[in-house]
Amino acid sequence: MNICSMPYFLCFVQDRLVSKKSLGVFVKDLHFGTIPVRLFQPKAASSKPRRGIIFFHGGGAVLGNLDSYHNLCTFLARESDSVLLSVGYRKLPYHTHPHLFYDCVNASIHFLKSLNAYGVDPSRLVICGESIGAAAAAAVTQTLVGRADLPKIRAQVLVYPVLQTFYFQLPSHLQNANVPFLTKDFMMTCICKYLNIDPSWKEAMLTGACMPPSAWRKYEKWLSPDNIPKMFRSEYQQPQSPAPFNEAAYLETKHTMNADISPLLADDKIIAQVPEAFLVTLQWDIIRDDGLLYKKRLENQGVPVTWYHVADGFHGCFILFDKKFFSFPCSLSIVNAIVSYIKGL
Repeated sequence: MNICSMPYFLCFVQDRLVSKKSLGVFVKDLHFGTIPVRLFQPKAASSKPRRGIIFFHGGGAVLGNLDSYHNLCTFLARESDSVLLSVGYRKLPYHTHPHLFYDCVNASIHFLKSLNAYGVDPSRLVICGESIGAAAAAAVTQTLVGRADLPKIRAQVLVYPVLQTFYFQLPSHLQNANVPFLTKDFMMTCICKYLNIDPSWKEAMLTGACMPPSAWRKYEKWLSPDNIPKMFRSEYQQPQSPAPFNEAAYLETKHTMNADISPLLADDKIIAQVPEAFLVTLQWDIIRDDGLLYKKRLENQGVPVTWYHVADGFHGCFILFDKKFFSFPCSLSIVNAIVSYIKGL
């Protein structure tokens, strides 16, 4: 009947399934300018400033909000004994790129300039995100490189990040194209809607026809499946090259190569300056290989990486850690691994 679009429907359903719990933390809703944020502070007394975590939720720029990630943020703040800021960035169906990125950057800068007010140790700052939120975390971390007026980020936590949006012929794209909860069709729908790309260009994007030969020559060294461990390349036959170049498709999609959208493509001089990373990848995730390629790029530039691969993980499992009958062992294992890593900083 087409009464409403998919993004509107999904947001409607999500908002009615949330049950918030705030055990062990003080919670305060704030606005940094026009950006809604939620602050989580452990109730337990502390003799010194705490770690600070800036958190960007996932959801493909369609799903996710402060409420749906409330319990996860409560757990992370309480168990890691950290002050956590969750950012309610603008997203679909009302807002497209670059609003999400700008909101994450501006909220981060505001928080970093106000650490004393929140009892945060400026030497122990973490930027954390899931899925598209992890893309924002990587992009914000890169953007803040060289900002002498701000405290340095100590670490970045990237939970199954989507780190590029123009090359879709990696092993995980082919192996996991129909694995819930992020199928190829849903992924491309989210990307096109978020980046204001007409859906008619999906096929050109999937086959690489929107990539000029010069761009492929530049980025091939970073996108090559040879950078992915052999264990993930079983039965994978790499295409000889992208499909014949389609200039019209390129003109409509060329912004997908910008580093604020595809942090995987940032210059080496930027990559070399970002902080150490905790990187989560999932076996049954269509964007698994984005994380593996970024791991390789970071390591090549001397950036320490702690890699946590989940053999039974699938996209979206992170937020299910407390959903009782809908929870999975992989969900809690990821959350606990992140807490353990952050506590070690």
